[in-house]
Amino acid sequence: MKLLIEIPTWLGDAIMATPAIENIIKNFDEVEITIFGSFVSTKIFEHHPKVKNIIVDETKKSKNRYASLYTLSKEIGKFDMAFSFRSSFSTKFFFFLLTAQKKFIFKKTKTEKHQVLKYNDFVNQSLKTDLEAGDLKLYFKPFSYDRPTLGINPGATYGSAKRWYPSEFAKVAISLASKYNIVIFGGPTETDIAGDIENELIQNGVKNYQNFAGKTTITELIEKIAGLDLFITNDSGPMHVAAAFKIKTVSIFGPTKFKETNQWNNPNGKIISKYLDCSPCMKRVCPLKHHNCMKEITADDVLKVIEDLT
Repeated sequence: MKLLIEIPTWLGDAIMATPAIENIIKNFDEVEITIFGSFVSTKIFEHHPKVKNIIVDETKKSKNRYASLYTLSKEIGKFDMAFSFRSSFSTKFFFFLLTAQKKFIFKKTKTEKHQVLKYNDFVNQSLKTDLEAGDLKLYFKPFSYDRPTLGINPGATYGSAKRWYPSEFAKVAISLASKYNIVIFGGPTETDIAGDIENELIQNGVKNYQNFAGKTTITELIEKIAGLDLFITNDSGPMHVAAAFKIKTVSIFGPTKFKETNQWNNPNGKIISKYLDCSPCMKRVCPLKHHNCMKEITADDVLKVIEDLT
């Protein structure tokens, strides 16, 4: 059974689609999967035993995306089934041209339900099955640290409204530095935030830290998060990586819907939110200009949750 699976663009969404993808695989005796999607999202499938081909969607970079999608649809080959976990016009255009006996495209809904369940419902409806959503699944080997290690992730790709403050992350790290080595994570655009935290650690005499912001591949990021003893993070892709490996995690939520995007099936995960009337607003930048959903969360709030968690 040859399958094409177009995965979500964002890292976190792609990880939340993995239980549904595992259920697709369970439904067939033998499958040969081609994964199609963004560079970041496709990296999480590079070690998957059922994935034969990975195609990175580079069509956005072309002068005419739709001409590129047309060309790709003719070059990509034939499939028995094609699934897309995206619902954009470009996906619909690409799937119209694609040669596949059966094609299924995810439809967004406003139902208040965890995104993992929405993706899983899509697969059940497509295949006429009734399979439950299992754990998030990533085929990576956790990194082995020399001593107990705390990871902090101050970034969030979607926008500044999702980001807790570097000074507060630093306060938590400083308080726990005697118990844990500290590692700071972040993407290439988040090195300034990570640098602010690093400066705070240096000023307070903390030496047992490493700043990985902008220095890891996606594979290295996953492996290093998977080996942590404790993780503090905003609502982000790395948060879902930690959930896949059931890392003790404190997730800080402000403007986003934690009922839909919190860690899935992680008994070691805790949420911190102030549950303000103005949240979740789902905006990239605070529309009220005060950012209280994040500003009112303190390092002490996080430390209290960590004390209960550990």
